[in-house]
Amino acid sequence: MAPNQNCAAILVLVAIACLVAGASAGADENQRGADLFRLCAVCHGENAGGQQAVGAPAIAGMPQWYLEAQLKQFRSGNRGTHFDDLMGMRMRPMARSLVREGDVEAVSAHIAALPPVDPAPTLTGGDVEAGKVLFSTICITCHGPEAAGNKDMMGAAPLNRSSDWYMFRQVMNFKGGIRGSRPGDQGGALMRPMMMQLKDEQDIKNVIAYIMTLGK
Repeated sequence: MAPNQNCAAILVLVAIACLVAGASAGADENQRGADLFRLCAVCHGENAGGQQAVGAPAIAGMPQWYLEAQLKQFRSGNRGTHFDDLMGMRMRPMARSLVREGDVEAVSAHIAALPPVDPAPTLTGGDVEAGKVLFSTICITCHGPEAAGNKDMMGAAPLNRSSDWYMFRQVMNFKGGIRGSRPGDQGGALMRPMMMQLKDEQDIKNVIAYIMTLGK
């Protein structure tokens, strides 16, 4: 997407966000979460199963603590401010549109309650057995044996229902310093040296191929 198209898309989504936030006023907690999710659904899909074409990963059924943490990261500027992170730059104003107290919690609770989606694999050429070795060496301590995430390990993300293309992009972002280089991003700072152990794109595809077999 060209820079001017990217900016236009952000402005349109911000306008929708303002309308949704206003419509949520006076609604109970559950209804407010559903109302706010209407904005998320524009990119992430009605079932929150993600849309690669707009850079929106699958988020349905992810733990509420993780969703809240990432929204707060976007709101604080620890994510979505690097010039090369176009997906993050689109997401940040959406997170910042959650202006009412309790909005982050309400929309996160709604998404967490949605039926989980197993995104179809899009990457090719990954070696599952080689990826298993890499995962056991680099990832398992924090993300767990089923890659289900761990709140107590610096908020290690759940990976086993993530979109493979999204994981690939985020690993590249960590390796390139696009993520994990801001002083306030403690979890990201721990991730960067781990991702540097994946020496090339083949290693990345291998470990992601293995993760895509977990939690099914």
